[in-house]
Amino acid sequence: METEKIREKIKAYVDAQDSVYRELALQIHAHPEVSNYEFFACEHLSEQLKREGFEVEVDVAGHRTGFTGVYRSEKPGPVLVYLAEYDALVGLGHGCGHNLFGPTSILAAAALRQVVDEVGGEIRVYGTPGEEGGENGSAKGSFVREGYLKGVDAALCVHPGDRHEPSTKNIACLPVDISFTGRAAHAAAAPEEGINALDALILTFNGINALRQHVTSDVRMHGIITKGGDAPNIVPAFASGRFYFRAATVPKLDRLYERIQDIVKGAALMTGAEGKLDLYQNRIDNMVPTPSFDEVYGRELQELGETLLEPEEGCGIGSSDVGNISQVVPTIQPTICITDGPTPWHSEASKAAACSEKGLRSISLGAKALALTGLDLILDPALLERIKEDHAKAVKAQ
Repeated sequence: METEKIREKIKAYVDAQDSVYRELALQIHAHPEVSNYEFFACEHLSEQLKREGFEVEVDVAGHRTGFTGVYRSEKPGPVLVYLAEYDALVGLGHGCGHNLFGPTSILAAAALRQVVDEVGGEIRVYGTPGEEGGENGSAKGSFVREGYLKGVDAALCVHPGDRHEPSTKNIACLPVDISFTGRAAHAAAAPEEGINALDALILTFNGINALRQHVTSDVRMHGIITKGGDAPNIVPAFASGRFYFRAATVPKLDRLYERIQDIVKGAALMTGAEGKLDLYQNRIDNMVPTPSFDEVYGRELQELGETLLEPEEGCGIGSSDVGNISQVVPTIQPTICITDGPTPWHSEASKAAACSEKGLRSISLGAKALALTGLDLILDPALLERIKEDHAKAVKAQ
């Protein structure tokens, strides 16, 4: 087929299926589910993938609500992965637009599947639970660890936002539980018999606060107390807190974590309690943008009548497990506009935008841009090779 006819076939398929994926996004929005509990979204997205002709497997990479979809052409070509997110925020729902994210990626993959037998290659969709964190959260780290990115040439997705913007840096994150075990005693009659685990945890908070003046501006440290004792007349025998420690890159984060470990050791020594640190979900790696990859997406977006804006300066203060994918293969996660102006994310306003008409229109726009970007990589092996070389340099330069 001529290239233009192939492109038109992709766009026509997206238009024909638009209403199906809009309804899917609205259903997921109406059934918000948090990490490790995205049963409704996982079932409906994976079943749609089956209807699109993909070989689908559910409960993958150690995530019961994760899934993979694969379609292999008989002609050789690159392996492209479309990443799908579909978890909601605790207590809020879809305030980050993941109800749009998953359907957009699946529609993009399905549209490209319509022509892949002619152009060659392999298309995959990875359904990755818990991007917002939580129980067994940040699944993309598991997909990397379990080898799902081996042999993959590139990964693609778009994230809802309040502007069209290329992939940007974000920061690495360690989600850590810190706990102390002491010894209970009557707080008034025999306090000398007790070892106060809460004191050790409070000393840890104070130590972290003292550390703030000796770290660089990209570092973020924040936490909560999850267990502080049972009653004020009992010396707390157990206390725990949950923390996020963030830094611009994984090496910087590793150095920060060494200092946190020392703070916990010091608090344990001062109180006599036993301290413990545990990761309660996957580590989140920093995003490694590949600008030449985003340029391809930007050209396709412009062909569709939209403009990719210049990225904002500086390192983003948020974290996303798309960074784990970007550490091993060229990855794009540009933002696609679903609002009429600047909007605070993880808010009621962004939740409303995720089921608005403009939000729903972003599905077909994003699917077309992602599918056509994938087509460009398939049709131009030299372009893909250049992107892979640029990515390797960017990873090494961290």
